[in-house]
Amino acid sequence: MLMNMQALLTIAQKHHFAIPAFNIGSLEILNAVKEESEALQAPVIYEIHPDELAYLKEPFMKTVLEVAHTTSVPCVIHLDHGANRQQILQALRCGFTSVMIDASSYPLDENIRRTKDICELVKPQHVSVEAELGTIGAISKEHVSDIQYSDPVAVKTFVDKTGVDTLAVAIGTAHGIYPTNYKPTLRLDVLKAIREQVNIPLVLHGGSSNPDEEIAQAVALGICKINISSDVKTAFFTETKRYLALHPDAYEPNAIFPSAIQAARSVIANKMRLLNTVGKAYLYK
Repeated sequence: MLMNMQALLTIAQKHHFAIPAFNIGSLEILNAVKEESEALQAPVIYEIHPDELAYLKEPFMKTVLEVAHTTSVPCVIHLDHGANRQQILQALRCGFTSVMIDASSYPLDENIRRTKDICELVKPQHVSVEAELGTIGAISKEHVSDIQYSDPVAVKTFVDKTGVDTLAVAIGTAHGIYPTNYKPTLRLDVLKAIREQVNIPLVLHGGSSNPDEEIAQAVALGICKINISSDVKTAFFTETKRYLALHPDAYEPNAIFPSAIQAARSVIANKMRLLNTVGKAYLYK
């Protein structure tokens, strides 16, 4: 059941749960997300970054669309971190029902201008728009840097001037797996202040490796979508490496990948339980 992000997250916000957005960088991970979301009857977001789309190629999107149209659960196909109009237009050609325009590295006025431009371009086609205000952390082997927390007052200005459907806020997360000596802490006070300013669904990027308790609190405070990539891919490729170490002569994908798909499904299931998404598909019927 394919829909746009606004329709998907409006229900999630009303019923106080969040929907995971899993980056599907391969057919195997796409299948893992589809199979587990159907098994748990959990709404889901199929998320693809422009770099992933460049690798997978546009014909792959026909498979994603077929999965989205035939799956038994509500879903969205979302462009993750679109950087410019060209990438947004490619997403429209490919059938995405939601796009992110990420102009968060620009000053507020320019971020507003670029986001408003994309909203005017795609919303008449019933495609939702996500933007970002503030910047989440950048991870190196030893530390996390460059977190710029979202300013609650600026969030209200941004939402009012752009008409954006959803907003990714910066409250202390980072993309990727955190260094072993780093303890991430979410600024839930910032999130509370943002929620007091706006009522649109809020998004949390960098949802891998954060403490479960803080993620659950963020959902309770109004986060409706959480991006998850590294946790799933780490489980998938760790199991792939383990299998190949035990079976060095293996070369058939249908022999190598089934256990990796199961490892990915286990992580997907845990995230869906954490976000209170399990069993929520019935709300969309």
